[in-house]
Amino acid sequence: MLKQVKQMVSREYAKDLRAQLGSVPRTIDWTRLSPEDLEHELLELNQFVDWLRHTYGLPPQIIPPMWHRHWEMIWELSALRQQWLTCYDQQAKGNMGVVFHAEFAAARERLRDWVTISGSRLDRDRATRITPWPGGEAEGFTPTDSTEYPVENRNEDFVSFVEDQVLERQRAQDAEVQEIVNSEWSERP
Repeated sequence: MLKQVKQMVSREYAKDLRAQLGSVPRTIDWTRLSPEDLEHELLELNQFVDWLRHTYGLPPQIIPPMWHRHWEMIWELSALRQQWLTCYDQQAKGNMGVVFHAEFAAARERLRDWVTISGSRLDRDRATRITPWPGGEAEGFTPTDSTEYPVENRNEDFVSFVEDQVLERQRAQDAEVQEIVNSEWSERP
């Protein structure tokens, strides 16, 4: 009987520990997310960025309203979010807040660089310019349209961006599935 009680307590402890630990934050590879995961992660990142800019009073020279239109900023802010989740996890060591703030200081400098490169501002935005290399671009390369647009309604634009990205990812996923189906079908006797 004592052995059964110990086993039951051990199982309950393990279950409670898993619930407390939760999932470990991992680096997000934006190129490999399913459409559903892409939508979820963009929405989560948007909440984090909004919290971050309000909590730390960050100016648009560090995080402009249209950050979501620039993948270089999405990657940087996503890495910062994952760092925050890791450092402020309930199982993190006591010094991890200092580690986060050291990383945050470095990330702010990189974000300033990304904002400068992208050309995104508080009141206007344009696609990040990609300088074509003479004789070094893939066939079909099209330079980005660097026309500036006024920032009018950031929230509406964010929702539209997420919808477009999810739809584009869904189309790519559907095309991959169709290619697999076609190749399997053509290999049949």
